[in-house]
Amino acid sequence: MRSLEVMKAKGMNRRYSYRSVLLAVLVAGILLRFLFMGTALLALDAGASVCPSVSCLNWRLGIWPRLFTGSDSSLQELIEELRRSYLDGSIGGRHIDPTVVEAAPESMDHLIAEMGSLSSYDQLDIDKFVLKTKAMLLKMDQKVQSARLQAFFYQRLASVGIPKSMHCLGLRLAEEYAVNAAARSSLPPADYASRLTSVSYLHIVLLTDNILAAYVAIASTRRSSVDPEKLVFHIITDKKSYAAMHAWFALHPVSPAIVEVKGLHHFDLPAKVSASVMKTIDEIHQSSSDYHHLSGNDRHYRRLEALKPSTFSILNYLKIHLPEFFPKLNRVIFLDDDVVVRRDLTQLWVVDLSGSVMGAVGVQGKDNTEGSLCIEKKLGEYFNFSNPTASLQSLGLRRDQCAWSWGVNLFNLQAWRRTNITETYQYWLRKNRESELALWHMGSLPPALIAFNGQVHPIESSWHLSGLGWQEPNLELLESAAVLHFSGPGKPWLEIGYPVLREMWQAHFNRSDELLRSCGLVE
Repeated sequence: MRSLEVMKAKGMNRRYSYRSVLLAVLVAGILLRFLFMGTALLALDAGASVCPSVSCLNWRLGIWPRLFTGSDSSLQELIEELRRSYLDGSIGGRHIDPTVVEAAPESMDHLIAEMGSLSSYDQLDIDKFVLKTKAMLLKMDQKVQSARLQAFFYQRLASVGIPKSMHCLGLRLAEEYAVNAAARSSLPPADYASRLTSVSYLHIVLLTDNILAAYVAIASTRRSSVDPEKLVFHIITDKKSYAAMHAWFALHPVSPAIVEVKGLHHFDLPAKVSASVMKTIDEIHQSSSDYHHLSGNDRHYRRLEALKPSTFSILNYLKIHLPEFFPKLNRVIFLDDDVVVRRDLTQLWVVDLSGSVMGAVGVQGKDNTEGSLCIEKKLGEYFNFSNPTASLQSLGLRRDQCAWSWGVNLFNLQAWRRTNITETYQYWLRKNRESELALWHMGSLPPALIAFNGQVHPIESSWHLSGLGWQEPNLELLESAAVLHFSGPGKPWLEIGYPVLREMWQAHFNRSDELLRSCGLVE
């Protein structure tokens, strides 16, 4: 045991007074209190682990001598002894037994109380003091990390839940579809059916089961259009949502634009095409099953990801079959349902894709070379390039290559049909599942980044302002953006959405609408 007694032999029979030792302990206690507060705040703000290595506390302990410059030399030596005790491999580099961490003092007050209970300075063991202090900090760190994970989990729960008001709307509309002939009327009216395949009109596609989100996306597009009569909206939804979706748009026409609502069960596809679509659906079902049975240290992350509707939503993956769903169309604009359109989409519709299949916001400039300014993320943020089974580099993909995102995309369906993009997408979906999802976290975008590689034409960045479910941008960006995309957990129909952005989204509601009022969606 190394204690203050080892210092007694130093100098001319110099001893530490009990008062000096007590003062040093109290000063150390105060400094450690500030250290804990600072590290806890850093953990909460930055999401970093609190002092995960020796170097973290080493840096903090390194400032102690400077704080006592000019003080009593005996106090200086005590502080040096504290510092040496921590830096000694027997303490600083030693793994602390979990039982020691569990038994550590709950707070700085408890630690000081334990130290203050000693009857004399001879009982103060520097090694034990440093060990208890480190164990206490680790214990506090574990509490902070546990609280952060719990807060993140609750946020995810809040972001994936269906508000009672929207659930109410779906039930009311399903009832209307059953008892009200007007809610079952043809969409679009028979007189306008020819527009559905006419290349003279601007065709906009949404794949969604969210009635209110689809309505805001469509209503905002119509309001922003110079010539809304040229707009044709195609909504693809699933069987369970079809009746309510149809009823809403039958009772709330967006004339002079027209809307088509089709369930997946309504498509009369050729056998080969139907088999391809079912292949994608089966792959998503299999990936979902495998995902929930994977083991590993990231099980908490996977549990949270699985809560996201987009992770395993069949509709979210069927975008890859747009050419098959619309065999008579040459070009479409695809919109996610969580958008608000604020500029006439005709300007996007006429963009020359220069032979590419897709137009998307992602890279600023015509090339995607090293050093390009990325508007969205980079591929390294999506893919595990270190996985040897991927061989992503052999496909011409780079970590620093700019990625694009779903939300606002212009598709040349004619050019798409001349490629194997859909088959490539399906291949990489299977490849990732077989690797136990080691190539990327489950989602519809990563395989699309591979499949469309080399077939994406950059469009002007103001067409797509994404990430509004993560953070609120500055006013200048909001004012200049053509399409606001609420990607992220803070959807505008949820209470956790940003108030200013929720108001922009809700501005497209008719506040006198009886259905909206009866379900509490408007006051």
